[in-house]
Amino acid sequence: MNVLVLDVGGTSVKMQVAGSEEVRKFPSGPTFTPRELVAGVLDMVRDWKFDAITVGYPGPVLRGKAVAEPRNLGEGWMGFDFATAFGRPVKMINDAAMQALGSYEGGRMLFLGLGTGLGTTLISDGHIEPMELGHLPYGKSTFEDHVGRRGLKRMGKKKWRRHVERVVDRLTAAFLPDYVVLGGGNVKKLKALPPLARPGDNANAFVGGHRLWDEPVGRGPDPAASPSARPERKAGKARRDGGDD
Repeated sequence: MNVLVLDVGGTSVKMQVAGSEEVRKFPSGPTFTPRELVAGVLDMVRDWKFDAITVGYPGPVLRGKAVAEPRNLGEGWMGFDFATAFGRPVKMINDAAMQALGSYEGGRMLFLGLGTGLGTTLISDGHIEPMELGHLPYGKSTFEDHVGRRGLKRMGKKKWRRHVERVVDRLTAAFLPDYVVLGGGNVKKLKALPPLARPGDNANAFVGGHRLWDEPVGRGPDPAASPSARPERKAGKARRDGGDD
C-alpha cells in the first residue's frame, strides 16, 4: 500500500509519500481548518500516487478521531470526515505518537516533542501510550508554556534550555524509561542532552505514519488513541523493522 503521511503542526503541514524522500510543506497557523488542510494537500500532491493517508494530528485522538480541537490551530477538526474529503482511507494518530512510533527501538521509551507545544508519548515493549502531559501544571503555568515555542520566545535559549533539562528530569523520574527521545524542531537548539536522552529526527514522523498501516501480531484496539480521552487503554505493538511542527 502506498501511504501519504501528513504531519500537521502549528506552523506548517509537512507531507511525504511512501517510496520517496521528498518532503513538501505549506503553512498552517492559529486559524487553520481541516478544510484548508484537505485543499492544501490535494493541491500539492497532484503528481503523487497514493492509496491511503495517515494524518498526524496535534491533539488527543481516540479510535482514529480527534476528541478535542487543537490548541494551536483553528476549529472544526472534531467530527471532520477526512476519508470522504480525501476520497481515500485515512488513519489519524496524535502527532507525537506518530513520531514516537517512528523513533522506537525497543524497550521502554519516553518521547518528548519540542515543537510548537510539547508532544508526549510512552512506548513500553511495543505498546503505545500517547499522553497529554504538556498541559499539566509546572511552575506558574504548564510544561508546554515553558518548553514549547512560546517559552523559548519568552525566556530566550539559555533559560529555556534549563527548563527543558528540568522537565526531562522530572518526567524521566516519573515514567522510568530505558531512554528518552527528544524530537521536534527545537531539539537542535539544545547545547547538550539530558541523561538518557538522544535526539530524534522529524523524518521519523513519516516512518511512524507508514508503520501505522502495518499489521503486526498482537495489535490492541487503537494505537492512535490518547489516554487523556480513554485512560488505561493498551494500544498495539509497534513493529521494529521500520511535533518541528
